Amino acid sequence: MAILKDLAELVQGTLVGDGDIEIRRVAPITEAAEGEITFIANPKYLAKLKNTRASAVILPTAVDEGRFAQIVCPNPYLAFAKILTFLQVKKPAAQGVMEGARVAASANIGEDVTIHPGCVVGEGVAIGKGTILYPGVVVYDDVTLGEDCVIHAQVSIREGSRIGNRVIVQPSAVIGSDGFGYAPDGRQYFKIPQVGIVVLEDDVEIGAGSCIDRAAMGQTLIRRGTKIDNLVQVGHNTVVGEDTIIVSQVGISGSTTIGDHCTFGGQSAAAGHLKIGDNVTIAGRGGVTKDVASGQILSGLPLMPHKEWLKASMSFGKLPEMRKEISRLKKQLEALEMSVKEK
Repeated sequence: MAILKDLAELVQGTLVGDGDIEIRRVAPITEAAEGEITFIANPKYLAKLKNTRASAVILPTAVDEGRFAQIVCPNPYLAFAKILTFLQVKKPAAQGVMEGARVAASANIGEDVTIHPGCVVGEGVAIGKGTILYPGVVVYDDVTLGEDCVIHAQVSIREGSRIGNRVIVQPSAVIGSDGFGYAPDGRQYFKIPQVGIVVLEDDVEIGAGSCIDRAAMGQTLIRRGTKIDNLVQVGHNTVVGEDTIIVSQVGISGSTTIGDHCTFGGQSAAAGHLKIGDNVTIAGRGGVTKDVASGQILSGLPLMPHKEWLKASMSFGKLPEMRKEISRLKKQLEALEMSVKEK
């Protein structure tokens, strides 16, 4: 529960109306009731305001409406996220090492840490203040986990990995699995030992079922603030820059370097040993096969500027018809050429 004027101050918004209203939660605009706050980020939804029962609305610009109070700010979606976190996301109380967890005697466990039953924490592990390990987490030897991390159920963190502060790892992700490296030996393949590590910097999030491979030598590095969705594969020795978004089912091959503030759409991919600049967007199912300079929005395979791809995609469904038409025109041209020769 919070007072509306306090929420306005939290998001640095302008308050319109009664600031002493008590707000207990955030709700969708069509479901919000008295004592709840909702938001509109897209002007096309403004018409829904006439039916909302919310006590307050977060808006990009004020509206002439006295039925509800308003918090006006330039980024309502960000304000919604901050208020939702403040009102409805509460960190569980610390419970220490719970019965049923196995923690090595040499592990260094910080204050206010929670380690749930079924967890295994190896030798030489360091876990920072306020971090939570949910049931079934396995932390191999010599891992470092920073402060206020949340490691969800069934996550595996392999030996030597270094995890920063406020990192979130969703269920069943694997941090530091062996990189995919084999040396040909005739018809067979000899496994190349993967003796490097994974480094996740502060405020990184790794989605459920994703795999971040350890380096063959050196490190696989995910820089500060990057968010990786579910079912993503990041190959060994890859470097991903700061504040990058990688959406579900993306595959990044080994030794590729990705810049800051990039976006990879769902099911896109990058081949190995490439360099991708800053502020690059690869649309869903796009395939990166060569280096990409900064500041581009690209689509398709082979990649092309997104606007050109949109134009080309309008023709894809017509290609069979166009092929028949070209064949018909070719026959007509051949017949015309024959008639000219006969004359």
